[in-house]
Amino acid sequence: MLIGVPKEIKTHEYRVGLVPASVRELVLHGHKVLVETAAGEGIGVKDHDYEKAGAVIAKTAAAVFAKADMIVKVKEPQLEECKRLRPGQVLFTYLHLAPDLPQTKALMDSGCTAIAYETVTSDRGGLPLLAPMSEVAGRMSIQVGAHCLEKEPGGSGILLGGVPGVPAARVVILGGGVSGTHAARMAMGLEAHVTVIDRSLDRLKQLDEMFGAKLNTIYATVDAIESHVVRADLVIGAVLVPGAAAPKLVTRAMLKKMRKGSVLVDISIDQGGCFETSRPTTHDDPTFVVDGIVHYCVANMPGAVARTSTFALNNATLPFTLALADKGWRQALADDKNLRAGLNIHDGQVTYKAVAEAHKLKYVPAEKLLGV
Repeated sequence: MLIGVPKEIKTHEYRVGLVPASVRELVLHGHKVLVETAAGEGIGVKDHDYEKAGAVIAKTAAAVFAKADMIVKVKEPQLEECKRLRPGQVLFTYLHLAPDLPQTKALMDSGCTAIAYETVTSDRGGLPLLAPMSEVAGRMSIQVGAHCLEKEPGGSGILLGGVPGVPAARVVILGGGVSGTHAARMAMGLEAHVTVIDRSLDRLKQLDEMFGAKLNTIYATVDAIESHVVRADLVIGAVLVPGAAAPKLVTRAMLKKMRKGSVLVDISIDQGGCFETSRPTTHDDPTFVVDGIVHYCVANMPGAVARTSTFALNNATLPFTLALADKGWRQALADDKNLRAGLNIHDGQVTYKAVAEAHKLKYVPAEKLLGV
């Protein structure tokens, strides 16, 4: 199989779909890899590094899309990239289609087979290709939140961990999954007062066992969310419904009760965001203010630490990339129900239920297409 790796074109997105070590593995399996020139520049990987691993360098993205049997990316294809996809071509990347009707329709129109990192599952019910970026985003959320609490970005001027004699900031984390857990770990490391709110009692018990008395765990109800959010200095939105749009847990009415200069960081923005007032921002212009509350809603947060993120992501995606290349997408999906869960679009049809429901489109189960 010929695997193509185009340079990412989303604003300030420096990650790359394959690192040289992954290219070398694919080449050893008998495949060819075509990498767009300068695709790895943002993480300090040069064209000659890819060539040493066995890749061929293409001068343009158009050449990569035109020749490759499978495109491996990081971020969802921009509309201009969707136009380059063709029937029978496989796209393997993050998609986040539930809040994005234009991309969904563009992928359907292309006729390609689109497999989403974020809906591939594990035997334990986890999301192994989302987890590495969730870890990064969770840790980053505290870094950026601490900065946004400073006066220059519009914050209230609070040091996250306080100092002796002065209270530390109150951090509320909505969601105790991978992102929320890593956010809690970072916030507690900076000596903030941290509360995690989740609707799973089992998860709250796990967090309590993990962190002990340093972490406050609260069962999620509308009343609990409101009472803690309105008193928070920093709120982290780390809610995930796999493949579906995130629920709006923080309303504008709650914002009006918060202290001016408080901060919201919406990790869930890739899936539409969990704050009513959220809208996607970029690393160029990461924040905006609503009712005196600073919002950080960058849709590709891990792109800011592109080198760490790329290598972490490749560690997780490589086995699935190899399976798709070695077996072909049909056989790979037929053999592995977890990889099959990643199929979102095929030949103009929506094959992921939550995406179909979000956009009121016809749903065709992947099992029906594959006859399994």
